[in-house]
Amino acid sequence: MDKNASDSDLVEAVKAGDAWAFEELFRRNQRRVYSVALNFFGGRKQAAEDVTQQVFLKLYTSLKRFRGDAKISTWLYRITINLCIDEQKRRKRFLFFGDLFEKEEAVPEQETALIPDRFDVQTEVRKAVAELKPEFRATIVLKHVEGMSYAEMAEVLECSEGTVASRLSRGHRKLAEKLAHLKIG
Repeated sequence: MDKNASDSDLVEAVKAGDAWAFEELFRRNQRRVYSVALNFFGGRKQAAEDVTQQVFLKLYTSLKRFRGDAKISTWLYRITINLCIDEQKRRKRFLFFGDLFEKEEAVPEQETALIPDRFDVQTEVRKAVAELKPEFRATIVLKHVEGMSYAEMAEVLECSEGTVASRLSRGHRKLAEKLAHLKIG
């Protein structure tokens, strides 16, 4: 098996016990999975890393049940979104004592003068996306981060294109409300 093998060939090789084929699937898809998780959790790297690890563990343990009805990338997106939602629920159940306090990093003296001028819109947007309900967050991330079409999102989310359009529209409306303070003028 070589690096130019198709995803379906790699899946079959993994099912047959080829460890290299799994490493190649991981290499091809790790960034995509991490990107979705990172954006789902509003830029929180630890949560994204945890979910990425869970996704590939789930992939490894359940790949034998993969029927090939969809592309492996679609299946991975579905696993990623589902695990992101599960992780969010788990984190809400277990509020850690340390999470009750806001952590501030020390800022070098020479940079303190720059802070009032530094307004990180990207951070504000990530935070607002992370506060959306999971069904809206998933459509926003899949559309604007992954660049998926409505048909692709419908397949990943296992719903109709109309439902995707509705969730995307409502998600955009909620984001506009949350980010209204960013309007200039």
